[in-house]
Amino acid sequence: MASENNEANSLAKCSENDEEKAEELEREHFRKVVSAFLHYEKFSNLRIDKAKKDFLSLDAKDRERLPKFLENLEKQRQCVAQNFEFVKQIIGHTGYIFENVDHHADMNTDASDQKITVLFMEKVLTTVRQFVRDWSNEGMEERKMCYKPIVDEITNLYPADKYKPSDVSILVPGAGLARLMVDLARFGYTIQGNEWSLFMLIASNYILNKCSGTYHTTIYPFVHQSCNNMSAEDQLRPVQIPDINPTTLPANIDFSMNAGNFTEIYVEANQWDCIATCFFIDTANNIVSYIETIYKILKPGGYWINLGPLLYHFADVPNESSIEISYKELRNLIINEFKFELLKEERLKSTYIGNKRSMLETIYNCIFFVVRKPL
Repeated sequence: MASENNEANSLAKCSENDEEKAEELEREHFRKVVSAFLHYEKFSNLRIDKAKKDFLSLDAKDRERLPKFLENLEKQRQCVAQNFEFVKQIIGHTGYIFENVDHHADMNTDASDQKITVLFMEKVLTTVRQFVRDWSNEGMEERKMCYKPIVDEITNLYPADKYKPSDVSILVPGAGLARLMVDLARFGYTIQGNEWSLFMLIASNYILNKCSGTYHTTIYPFVHQSCNNMSAEDQLRPVQIPDINPTTLPANIDFSMNAGNFTEIYVEANQWDCIATCFFIDTANNIVSYIETIYKILKPGGYWINLGPLLYHFADVPNESSIEISYKELRNLIINEFKFELLKEERLKSTYIGNKRSMLETIYNCIFFVVRKPL
């Protein structure tokens, strides 16, 4: 995220007199992200080629002891090829991802023209994996851990017998591939998502606007995981998406995605009834600015619901500032400095784009809290 953030931050530093330069920087960043997607197959096959080279460097006796190794590598290559067809589907719908900006010309570039960093390529792999978390049956268990507590809390705070759902405005910063947005929108609430990463914006544009129907696309999201596999079949297993039709929402619902930096876009006070943050607040360079923005844009009496860890995405990233505080310090800021009223606070376990068949599982002991802005 840091490299992408560095490039995008340069846009904000341009003055109004540099609008043309800012537009070109935006286009250049867009081209690099698109090129990273288009590098997917080449990048993945280079890793497979290295594994093949390493295997062939063994002596003949050791190679004979691993009779299916080369066969499995070729199966991985086939999975990568099918994933690339999916990636091209995503990229094929990005021409007008931003309002009044036609990026078709920016897409007509040879992927080899761009120098793509490993960080950007890892973002492409993460984006593919994110579809499991948000849009597959396999991701249901993880969504129950991280999205369901937020959805349940909001429906309890704004029950249909007391509120007209469309009158309840909910903002979801760090919306990613938009599943939390869709799960809330199905109750009829007015929903807006906010996302900074162009990788996520391109993918969410595809899933929300161009991906009608269910279970029509097969991807192989774990093919890149070469470690901690119980079996070769686990690494090659297919996942079908989407598990629900993401383009079917209640009629006349107000549902939108807003692209850009959270603290720069949301500046108007008292605009939102509820803000739902999931694995988001630790993406800030300065977490205090996030709290300040949330406090400002919430209506008096509005709710902030949060679930997630404090991973701090910019910790130890060169040339990036990062304010890293403990949860107790964060809690003190929220309650004592900004005077939010604490309504609920508990620890909930959750994975993040996990692989339930892997020998390695990272479990976050997340903080789940509900606070209210004073009247």
